[in-house]
Amino acid sequence: MDWLQVVILSLIQGVTEFLPISSSAHLILPAQLSAWPDQGLAFDVAVHFGTLIAVVAYFRTEIADMLLAAAGTPAQLRNRGWRAVVNTNDGDPDIRLILQLMLATVPVVVVGFFAKDIIDSTLRSISVIATTTLVFGAALWYADSLPQRQRIMTFPAAIFIGLAQCIALIPGTSRSGITITAALLIGLGRTQSARFSFLLAIPTILGAQLLMMVDLSLEQMLSDSSTMLSAAALAGLSAYACIHFFIALVERTGMRPYVYYRIALGLILFGIVALA
Repeated sequence: MDWLQVVILSLIQGVTEFLPISSSAHLILPAQLSAWPDQGLAFDVAVHFGTLIAVVAYFRTEIADMLLAAAGTPAQLRNRGWRAVVNTNDGDPDIRLILQLMLATVPVVVVGFFAKDIIDSTLRSISVIATTTLVFGAALWYADSLPQRQRIMTFPAAIFIGLAQCIALIPGTSRSGITITAALLIGLGRTQSARFSFLLAIPTILGAQLLMMVDLSLEQMLSDSSTMLSAAALAGLSAYACIHFFIALVERTGMRPYVYYRIALGLILFGIVALA
């Protein structure tokens, strides 16, 4: 990889990881549509680490609150019991959020572990990416057009969002896109949907990182460390900015700009497949 490829792919990962347009597709496409070599697993680990640091840094206050709540959970359980602690009306919202994020993470961990080889070997084609880009772009448009009821996040809602997240294992779907779509479908507001989706990215990306690192040797992890650190930094900085502006603007812009982008990208990719 030359430095131009490093910079462009790092920025692509940072910008697309939290927008509902699929970062995995945008990392796969450059190597398939150009003479660039595949960036390799070590690079993917580096840029995903950068985006993980970005989302942790952005939600540092919420994460600190959840950690403090987790530390005090044993005492709360002794004094009040499980039902009182997780009760929607007067329970601890931070403990509820921790449990909801855990529930929403389990499905993608299980499915990802068992389906990883199938996905890597058969679902990384341009035609698959074009199809998922269009189909789930349409789903996002439909969900965004529904009335927003600003519902409180519940445990069944968290499970539903977690199950939907499994679909994002197919390149082109978009992890943030499908989780925001699922949240909008059950009546959550745009900002609430985005915040839960981004918090859910933390355990999801961390789990994916661990899974990818199993396939990496120590030599691969340490090779060309300056390039990997630069890639992680670029991806992290661009991801942090992306999260900030997305949340600040989502109520005003809705999901339509991303839907239009997905439609355009999907049609272009189908055109490329047809002409190949």
